[in-house]
Amino acid sequence: MSQGTLIVVAGPTASGKTAFSIRMAKALHTVIVSADSRQLYKEMQIGTAAPTSDELLEVKHYNIHNISINDTYTVADFEKKTIALLEQLFQVHATVILTGGSGLFIDAVCQGIDPMPDITTEVRQKVGQQYREGGLSALQQAVQSLDPEYYASVDIQNPRRLQRALEICYQTGMTFSSFRKRQSEPRNFNIIKLALLWERDLLYDCIDLRVDQMMGQGLLEEARRLYPLRHLNALNTVGYKELFAFFDGQCTLEEAVAQIKLNTRHYAKRQMTWFRKDHGYNWFQPEAFEETLQYVHSKI
Repeated sequence: MSQGTLIVVAGPTASGKTAFSIRMAKALHTVIVSADSRQLYKEMQIGTAAPTSDELLEVKHYNIHNISINDTYTVADFEKKTIALLEQLFQVHATVILTGGSGLFIDAVCQGIDPMPDITTEVRQKVGQQYREGGLSALQQAVQSLDPEYYASVDIQNPRRLQRALEICYQTGMTFSSFRKRQSEPRNFNIIKLALLWERDLLYDCIDLRVDQMMGQGLLEEARRLYPLRHLNALNTVGYKELFAFFDGQCTLEEAVAQIKLNTRHYAKRQMTWFRKDHGYNWFQPEAFEETLQYVHSKI
């Protein structure tokens, strides 16, 4: 028997998911669960465009600033804790909103993730060295050779996904594809998937504006505070790593800000690629809220 209905509000960065989700939550008298892989971290407020204090007061949010960048936290941890949270929330609410731009985190909640073997430090270092010395092309060639099935479906411009596949291959002697599920994990709640659709040029304008706003809000100072911890994986994030390069004297501040805008555009493009591969999403213009709400009511 279904517990309730999970309403997913997805979309690329700077697409207005936060404001849209808050409006939806108010209309449905419910709460919001974040599926953003970086807004989890309490030290990263400005650079992750996390909901503001006023927005957090408008609607109850979960999974916002609840762990530290010093904590070890995986998508498997996110799945386990969020599923347990949803079980509690569905005892009170008929619907719950899950929103974010991290496709892997959304998929973990909606359909489960594949259990993966632990990777030794030696293997991780080996793959890291391979990337440093040979660049993206070296990773692409290795994955194409060792796991052609995964190579045919993965975003080959995403070095982290290629590195992960190679880590599994080197660690186990098996392909990454062999560990991937063929069936989704059953969930005892209904799922409605919404995604916000933007014209590319308009989205890029929003990205540029957001970056300028974040700089005005104190992103430079936030990054400077976190600079001593730049080796942590959580800080290998657009908006921080570019400013770390500025602190290291590798570029000017103006060049760093321009690079943030460019890298954010690239990130948005990868997000769109991810969501478009999932044909379960229903796409709506951000300004078409009433139409979207009507659609949701028809599916609940």
